Amino acid sequence: MIGVTAESTPLRDASEVADFARRCFQPATSDRVGVELEFLVFDRAEPARHVALAQVEGALPARLPGGSRVTFEPGGQLELSGPAGPLPAALAALAGDVAAVRAGLRASGLVLGGVGLDPVRPARRQLNRPRYDAMAAFLGLPYGALMMCSTASIQVNLDLGAQPATRWERAHALGPVLLAAFANSPLSGGRPCGWMSGRQAVWNNLDPSRTALVPATGDPAADWADYLLDARLMLVREDEERYLSVGDGSTFRDWLERGRVAGGARPPTVEDLAYHATTLFPPVRPRGWLEIRYLDAQHPSAWPVCVAVTHALISDDRAADAAMAAVRPYPEPRESGADAEMWERAARCGLADPVLRRAAETCFRAALEALPRLGAGPGLVAEVAAFADRHVTTGRSPATDLMEPGPTGTPWLEGPNEGWL
Repeated sequence: MIGVTAESTPLRDASEVADFARRCFQPATSDRVGVELEFLVFDRAEPARHVALAQVEGALPARLPGGSRVTFEPGGQLELSGPAGPLPAALAALAGDVAAVRAGLRASGLVLGGVGLDPVRPARRQLNRPRYDAMAAFLGLPYGALMMCSTASIQVNLDLGAQPATRWERAHALGPVLLAAFANSPLSGGRPCGWMSGRQAVWNNLDPSRTALVPATGDPAADWADYLLDARLMLVREDEERYLSVGDGSTFRDWLERGRVAGGARPPTVEDLAYHATTLFPPVRPRGWLEIRYLDAQHPSAWPVCVAVTHALISDDRAADAAMAAVRPYPEPRESGADAEMWERAARCGLADPVLRRAAETCFRAALEALPRLGAGPGLVAEVAAFADRHVTTGRSPATDLMEPGPTGTPWLEGPNEGWL
């Protein structure tokens, strides 16, 4: 997937921001999927203990067979970023790497946690890089720390296809039903937090200028340009090691118009704009491809279902037509605020909401029909069908399983497939 090239050239005016935004929506002839999996890591014998990052690194295989890139989030969450490709190849490569990581961790008594919000441990940062220091200062407590250290997600990256605006619209319109179907973070501090997706609830409490939905006026590139300009500045890079925190509420538009910000005298550059874009976290973010950012982490053996359904409903035209028809009863447009309410209902109620459950049933049927067209084999189709039978037809998001007490009385450690472990 092709990203946006950043250059250290001063920006003249907002028209260059518009040019940058348009480059984020370039059509593509390919139809690849890329996946980034985040996992919390636990000590199997002591799940309430924070696992040191060095212990995790020491347990990982020296080489992953599928070529995934290994990185860590501020709280020590492990991230695996698989190579982009057609759906079957992308899933196979990443699944092999997940299996290799699980085996390496298991030998050290560690385990991947397939849940979107840490159910038992308080937020604690393990990485103290300058970017993270500035981010923590800007986002504040408690939600900034929770987002940085206690959340985990599945990010599905999709090519924009021949009609980027169409896929952009689909990714947003289908967001509530996908969020509800894969809601998987109902616990915090060892007890229910009141949300099926507690991870999304955390994001809802962060700076809305960088986490809210991108408004929709019918011109995605123009909407993204305005979003970039009106988002508050989090930090400004002075060099590779120094970051200047910006806490006065200034937006990128302010910096562009004034030529200075937060005590610095220089005007913003194209490189500053590209970096600013990486500090914005709307549910769907364009980067020359679509980043689907609203999905909770799933059990380490169940994440392919989430990726396959998301890819099918957004990339396959026939499946998308059926899915979009199913969600049309949702209030619209996005700028009215009604759609934001639907996203909140999805995060709070999951598939217990009858409107979302009915839409999810149609969407999963459409995805099941589309997957063979996308090259999916019978095994993956069967996994999606089993997920639909267990969760969608019954109106039980995966989060529901995590709240049901098991024989030991620890609901977050019991349940199907070893709970979330």
